[in-house]
Amino acid sequence: MQIATATTRDPAPGTENQDAFAVAGASPVRVLKSLGKALLDDLEAAGFVSLSDLWFTFPLRFEDRTQVLPMHALRPGSSAQFIAKVEHAEIRFGKRRSLCVIVGDGAQRMMLRFFYFKQAQADSFKVGQRVLLFGDVKAGPHSLEIVHPRYKFIGEHESVEVAGALTPIYPTIQGLGPARLLRAIDAALAQLPQSDGWMPSGKQWPSLADSIRALHRPANRQEADALKLGKHPARDRLALEELLAHHLSLRLVRQRVRSERAPVLRATGRLRERLLASLGFALTGAQKKVLGEIDRDLASSAPMLRLVQGDVGSGKTIVAALAMLAAIESGVQAALMAPTELLAEQHRRNLERWFAPLGLFGVNLSARVKGRARESTLAALANDAQWAVGTHALMQDAVAFRALGLAVIDEQHRFGVNQRLALAEKGRFGERRPHQLVMTATPIPRTLAMTQFADLDVSVIDELPPGRSPIQTVAVSRQRRLEVIGRIKDACAAGRQVYWVCTLIEESDEVQAQAAQNTAAELIDALRGVRVGLVHGRMKPNDRAPVMQAFSDGDVQLLVATTVIEVGVDVPNASLMIIENPERLGLAQLHQLRGRVGRGAVESSCVLLYEPPLGETARERLQVLRDSQDGFVIAERDLALRGPGEVLGTRQTGLASFRVADLARDAHWLMEAQRLAGPLIESEPRTAEMLVKRWVGSAVHYAKA
Repeated sequence: MQIATATTRDPAPGTENQDAFAVAGASPVRVLKSLGKALLDDLEAAGFVSLSDLWFTFPLRFEDRTQVLPMHALRPGSSAQFIAKVEHAEIRFGKRRSLCVIVGDGAQRMMLRFFYFKQAQADSFKVGQRVLLFGDVKAGPHSLEIVHPRYKFIGEHESVEVAGALTPIYPTIQGLGPARLLRAIDAALAQLPQSDGWMPSGKQWPSLADSIRALHRPANRQEADALKLGKHPARDRLALEELLAHHLSLRLVRQRVRSERAPVLRATGRLRERLLASLGFALTGAQKKVLGEIDRDLASSAPMLRLVQGDVGSGKTIVAALAMLAAIESGVQAALMAPTELLAEQHRRNLERWFAPLGLFGVNLSARVKGRARESTLAALANDAQWAVGTHALMQDAVAFRALGLAVIDEQHRFGVNQRLALAEKGRFGERRPHQLVMTATPIPRTLAMTQFADLDVSVIDELPPGRSPIQTVAVSRQRRLEVIGRIKDACAAGRQVYWVCTLIEESDEVQAQAAQNTAAELIDALRGVRVGLVHGRMKPNDRAPVMQAFSDGDVQLLVATTVIEVGVDVPNASLMIIENPERLGLAQLHQLRGRVGRGAVESSCVLLYEPPLGETARERLQVLRDSQDGFVIAERDLALRGPGEVLGTRQTGLASFRVADLARDAHWLMEAQRLAGPLIESEPRTAEMLVKRWVGSAVHYAKA
C-alpha cells in the first residue's frame, strides 16, 4: 500500500474534501435546531460540543427488534423479542432480594429475574397480563431465564409494531437517556458531508462518511455481525485511521520534544564507581547494555526519551540510580516519580541507602509531606537538593526545581503522556528541558508498546541477576484452604515470611471473594503465635507504612494485603505467596504479585487459591502462569486472552482509549499505521494534524506543548 505524495505548493489529493468534512464536523451541535433547546443544552453539558462528537460516538452493540419470535424458538446465548403472559410473580428473600416472574405462552415457560425494582413494579405484573419482552436468554436451573429484560405491557388483542431496523445501543451518558441520544445522533448523521477523507492509495476503501454511517446504522444483522467480528471494510477503514492518528500524536510529541534542547550530561563516573563498589554484586550484561544506551542519550543535547522495560527483579532501579548519578555529577538535579506512595517510599529507602554514603542530599515529596516539612522540601528543591523522589506531587504548581536535568518515571503505563510531559515542563530551566527516562516492570506486548510508547526509544533488560531462585507456581482449589494455612505455619516456623493477597478489602454480595480484613482475622485465629500484619489501599499512608516496615524488618511474619503490594516491595526472606481468587486478576498483575517472592536464594512458591468451578478461559490463564516465568510471554498471552484495556488497566491514564480499533484484532493495521506515519508527517503535515485532532483531540496540545 502506497501513500500519495504531495508538493508543498499543491494540496494533497482529497485534502479539499477532507477539509469540508473537518469544517462540517466542527459545526456546533446548536445547528441541529430540530432537537430543541433542552436537548441541545443537555448535549453540551454532557460534552457533545460539535457534530463530530456525535459522529464519532459509536454504538456498543445492536439489538434486533425487527421480529417477534415464538417462545419455542428462544435459545440460550441469544437476544430475542417475544410475547408471553404472566403466570406467577413473587418477591423472594434469599442471599439477594429479587422479583421473580414466570411467563409463558401455554406451551413454554420462562423465568424473569429483577434484582433492582420497586414495589410498584412488582405489583404491575398481574397474572394473565400480556407482555412484550426483550432480553438476553440464558439457561437457568429449571428453565430459560432473562435477567432484567426490557418489557412493555400490551392489551389482549393489541398488535405489536416491530422496529424496521436494528436498534443501536450507545454508551450510557449521564444526563442523556438512550432515546434522546439516539435522536441526536440520527440528526447529526443527516448532516454528514459526502467525503472520502484521507485514505492511503492502493486499495478501494469506503468513504469516510459511508464508513461512519455503516458503523452507526448497519443494513442488517449480517452486516452488524461483520462489524463486530472485524470483517467489514468500513470498520477496517476507521480502525486504520484511528490507529494512525494515535501513532501520529505520539510521533508529533517526539518530534516537538526532540527539537528542543537538554543539558549535555558527561559525568566523570567517580560517583558511579563508588556506588558499584559498595553494592556487593556486579551488573548483568543486560543492565550494562541499557546503561550504555542511556549514557549516549544523556551526552546529547537532544532530550532523552527512553523507556526501560524489564521483568520483575531484573534490576531496573539500580540502572535508574546510576543514571541519576550521571546527572548529579554533571551539576543538575535528578528526580524519580512513582505512581503510589508505597512505591515512592520504597525508592526513597533505596536511594538514601545508595546515595547517603556518597554525601548526596535528597528529598521526598508526596501528599503525606505537609506543613513545615513540605515548605522545607520545596525550598530544598529550589536550592540545594541534588535528587528527589515522590509521587505526582512533584508536578504540583508550588514545586520549582533549581535545575532538573533528568526526570525518571517509574511504572510509566500508570501515567499518561500528559502527566509525563508535565514533569518535564516543570523541570525546564532556561531554554533547556530535562532528559526523560521511564521504566516499567510490567512487560508490555509489542503491539501495545507500538501504540502506547511511539514517542519513546525502548531498551529492554532481558536478563535476571544470578542467584534468584525460581518460583514454583501451583493452582489449588479453595476446598484445600486449611491445607494451605498449614503450609504457612510450616514456612513461618522455618523462619520464612509469607504474603496472603486478597482481591477485595470488604465483603461484597456482588463478588464471591474473601476480604482482606476478614481473612486477616481468620488467619490470626488459625495461626496462633504467627505475627500477622494487614495492609490495603484504603489505609492512610501513615498507618500502612509501619506495617510494611515491620514486614521488611521481619517483625511481621505473615502479611495479608490487597494488590497494593504489586510493585515496590522487596523482602528477600519472603518465600511463599498465596493469591486468593486469582481468577479475578489479569496475568500481568498476577505475575507482578508473584515477583514479590523468589527475591532471595531460598526456593519460593506461589499458591493460586481459586474458587471452583473455573471457566475454560480462567483455567487457561492460570495454566499460562504455571507454565512460564517470562513476563513478556505472559503479557502476550494476557493480551490475546483479555484485550489491551485489561492488560494495561482501564483506570490507568496512560492507556489509549480506542473507539473503533482493537489492538489484539487489528495488529496488522497497527503495523501499517506505523509505516504510514513518517511519510504522512513529512509530506502532508496538515492532514496528519487533522487526523490527530479528529481521533485524539488533546494530543494536539501535547505536540505543541
